[in-house]
Amino acid sequence: MLHFVKNLGPGLITGAADDDPSGISTYSVAGASTGLSMLWLTLVSTPMMSVVQGMCARIAMVTGVGLAAVMRRRFPWLVLALAAIVVIANTFNLGADIAGMSASAHMVWRAPVTAWVVIFSAFFLVAPMRFPYRILANVFKWLTLSLFAYVVTAFVVHPHWGAVLRHLFVPEIHVDGRWLTTAMGLLGTTITPYLFFWQSSLMVEEEKTEGRTTVAERRGTTEREVADAHADINAGMIFSNVVAFFIIVTTASTLGAHGITSIATAQDAARALEPLAGKFAALLFTLGMIGTGLLAVPVLAGSSAYVVAEVFRFREGLDESPKRAPGFYGVLAAGVVIGMAMNLVRIDPIKALFWSAVLNGVAAVPLIVAITVLASDKKIMGRWRNSPLANFWGWTTVVLMGMSAVSMFVFWNQQ
Repeated sequence: MLHFVKNLGPGLITGAADDDPSGISTYSVAGASTGLSMLWLTLVSTPMMSVVQGMCARIAMVTGVGLAAVMRRRFPWLVLALAAIVVIANTFNLGADIAGMSASAHMVWRAPVTAWVVIFSAFFLVAPMRFPYRILANVFKWLTLSLFAYVVTAFVVHPHWGAVLRHLFVPEIHVDGRWLTTAMGLLGTTITPYLFFWQSSLMVEEEKTEGRTTVAERRGTTEREVADAHADINAGMIFSNVVAFFIIVTTASTLGAHGITSIATAQDAARALEPLAGKFAALLFTLGMIGTGLLAVPVLAGSSAYVVAEVFRFREGLDESPKRAPGFYGVLAAGVVIGMAMNLVRIDPIKALFWSAVLNGVAAVPLIVAITVLASDKKIMGRWRNSPLANFWGWTTVVLMGMSAVSMFVFWNQQ
């Protein structure tokens, strides 16, 4: 048990970062507008997340480089387009997350929202350049605890647990535009492209901290390392979806049950929660947004930096100094600055989140196809290529995400 806890790292951080302020808003809207009907998606998507993230980790562990670098070699005709889509989607998402954090901070501490935008953005610019990877990783691990706010909140509101369990294990699909579009948003914010690149890059960073500074030294892995990575990833993905589960339970049992379905953000949900569930529940909900934003925004900006650096062969890594890796930190800083500017010029964060979901939906399907093909390639992976079970879940994820993307365009005018 001690080894398991000590081993928690990239997988746990990646899973927690998936529950970013934008994701919390999506889950809140799902619970308020569709009740408990989407709970089963949190159960079904868990093995899908675990398998895809596990593939990304193994690819990095076997090859010694990040996912974008492997794709550049194998799919040069595809990687540029997907990288551009992912970076643009990350930037929209990052801007929406800064907006969510700033609005939440304003609800607790009454400084102007614009001031919080500048404060948070300045922190996100300075922290990665000032602190080495190991310190950042430890801080990120502790920030994952902020997500327990949503677990506590769910118990505070006293849901009907019999109904909750029934909706968790019995699939329910509503064939109408609003439900299908919301389901697409939920899946899109759960199985999202930036996490694929971040997971693989963190595996490389972990090996660098262990002294394997060259690709040749990092290439290859052991059974123990693969087992530890999978345990970490499984824990992170389960944790991520447990949090999503409790957010849906909370908002469905309060807002949805009282007919409050027209919310757009987690801040709307927090405000509506207060008269129904009390100030404590609303405060927990709000503070959780700030805590997870402190984790998620650096992940979004870092993911973009890793993608661009690996595609264009810049020196990269959070353990590098800005002087040694100017391109890497330039991309990271640009993402934060653009996200801040989006808020200062009053770009609608909901529209930013919508377009992020659209771009992620477009990118996710070909990306998962490429990841599954790479992880199944014996020449690349050797003995660590996909098992038949991993391939089953990989291609099942492709089908489900493909159907979600198609439904998004079919019901475009109903969003």
